[in-house]
Amino acid sequence: MSRPLATLIGSVAVLLWALLALFTAASGDVPPFLLMALTFGIGGLAGVATWIVRPDGPKALRQPLHVWALGVAGLFGYHFLYFSALRSAPVIEASLIAYLWPLLIVLFSALSPGEVLRRHHLIGALLGFFGAILVVTGGQGVAFDPAHGRGYGLALAAALVWSGYSVLSRRFSAVPTDVVTGFCLVTAILAAGAHFALETTQWPVGELQWLAVLGLGLGPVGLAFYVWDIGVKRGDIQVLGAVSYAAPLLSTLVLIGFGAGAFTWTVASACALITLGAAIAAKDLILGRKG
Repeated sequence: MSRPLATLIGSVAVLLWALLALFTAASGDVPPFLLMALTFGIGGLAGVATWIVRPDGPKALRQPLHVWALGVAGLFGYHFLYFSALRSAPVIEASLIAYLWPLLIVLFSALSPGEVLRRHHLIGALLGFFGAILVVTGGQGVAFDPAHGRGYGLALAAALVWSGYSVLSRRFSAVPTDVVTGFCLVTAILAAGAHFALETTQWPVGELQWLAVLGLGLGPVGLAFYVWDIGVKRGDIQVLGAVSYAAPLLSTLVLIGFGAGAFTWTVASACALITLGAAIAAKDLILGRKG
């Protein structure tokens, strides 16, 4: 698979994550860890279903312990830390800290064999981060209160875990993407344990909420992790990092499209910053050459 094609496939994850807020809102009052267990379970079972026509798929699960540790730490660890952060700190500030992960991917990519971090990669990621700040804060200021230090720390840990998982996955490019099926199923089991330990059970109510849960499991919490695996292993990881800042923006635009918000100059400015940042970061791919 060519590097540009793998990058394009990986970028599909960003489009799918843009549906996360809409589907989550439509799923009702399901607690985060229960929702996580349900959706990762669906995402994992969807992968299992493909093995009906691909009988060699299960062989991908025969991986060393460190591969499993990385995958489960990435999927379960990130979400556990992120949801825990939201319990311990204001949503806006915690979300901003957690959304350092695309920038960290760009920075950490310099540690990967054969990768070179160039100025345009960093500029593109920074522009994307500034655009994400506008989206998350609505153009308003943020106030970091030391009293919420634990929550901020958990959010930063979440950003480090996901960026670390994404960059380190590149070292296992020979591991088939089918292994993500196993990561999803183990994550679902661990999330169920976290739910019963920390939350009060509230199941989805009605067909619409169950359809939203199904949509989450098939898309943003399902297919997204499979295509992301392809992207970070074989694509341009710096470009994927910068492009990832489009996720909160696209999520906002989707909500606006469904009448849950208004298009403002703040959103327009974020569009400009994130688009420009992605274009700058992808300069090499666009021009078909290296740096």
